Amino acid sequence: MDFELTEEQQLIRETVRDFAEREIKPVAKDLDEKAEFSYELTEKMGELGLFGMYLPEKYGGQGLDTLSYIIAVEELARIDGSQAATLAAHNSLGIGPLYYYGTEEQKMKYLPPLCTGKGLWGFGLTEPNAGSDSRGTKTTAVLENGEWLINGSKIFITNAATKISLGSTVQAVTKVYENGKKDFTTIIVEKDTPGFKTVEMHGKMMWRASNTAELYFDDCRVPEENLLGKIGEGSHIMLSTLDNGRLSIGAMGLGLAQGAFEMALQYSKERKQFGKPISKFQVNAFKLADMALKVELARNLLYKACWLKDNGKPFAKEAAMSKLYCSEVAKQVADEAVQIHGGYGLMKDYDIERFYRDQRLLQIGEGTSEIQRLVISRYIGC
Repeated sequence: MDFELTEEQQLIRETVRDFAEREIKPVAKDLDEKAEFSYELTEKMGELGLFGMYLPEKYGGQGLDTLSYIIAVEELARIDGSQAATLAAHNSLGIGPLYYYGTEEQKMKYLPPLCTGKGLWGFGLTEPNAGSDSRGTKTTAVLENGEWLINGSKIFITNAATKISLGSTVQAVTKVYENGKKDFTTIIVEKDTPGFKTVEMHGKMMWRASNTAELYFDDCRVPEENLLGKIGEGSHIMLSTLDNGRLSIGAMGLGLAQGAFEMALQYSKERKQFGKPISKFQVNAFKLADMALKVELARNLLYKACWLKDNGKPFAKEAAMSKLYCSEVAKQVADEAVQIHGGYGLMKDYDIERFYRDQRLLQIGEGTSEIQRLVISRYIGC
């Protein structure tokens, strides 16, 4: 077994870490406070080649492996969850379905502009009454005279309501059988389509500088050729996309945990009580040791899942495990980091306060921790 990163992967880590430290860190607090999406940072991430990293060059990508992409997300999350969320959601949930299930014509039309940082794409799955139960979708699509007539709504859709959002992939019910069984189909809906409206959501506790939207379809008509994949394959397309997305959420948990650990370690060396740094007290030293252990275990599990995917092996179980473990490690490490900071950890002047808020979505988004345990239990034969 070889645990060494390749020279290219190490260079990606160093490059993205430098970018995050230099470009994102100075503005992350202010963007969070204002709940402001940064078009400038998004474009810069595009210029760095972070969008579509795993796509072939013919579609505008870098032709890199999964682990390289995951390392990039990890390094952004080490500094700011909002920018990491923009990258992860766009690459895994936005670009993913188009690349894996689109026709060659669809790929050539949509993917190149989505790799520039000047265009974003949404993943229209979640609805007000269809969260963990994705098959509870109520949005409908009817084929009429060569067009899909779509009605319904979506909620909590990342990257879908910015000025550079180009559209969303939407799951809709296209047939209901007598026994109640439904056919789900995925359809491409471009921005500015009549009957399609996006509304930005405000008042978030976390990822405040990322874009989250509600989508509304009111007799929205799109061409029949906007079908993604085949009729009735929508649920398979969306759920397999989530398998890939779990790796990026795992990377966000890992990166956040790494960043929180580093903050706690640095603070514990600077903060003095009873005449010595608080890192010298065994209770804190053991906290930090446990944090380092959990981060290392999370990284090994996530990187193994990426290795499986890159080598064409089944990885869905390990993706669920990685998402579950990394997100819960992020929670545990952020919590202990706040404890080490004491009262200062509760103040916005310290970045750990933002990290503590940002980690909370990781146990909910792209499949809750409870759903991950359900997925894992099925894979092990329960």
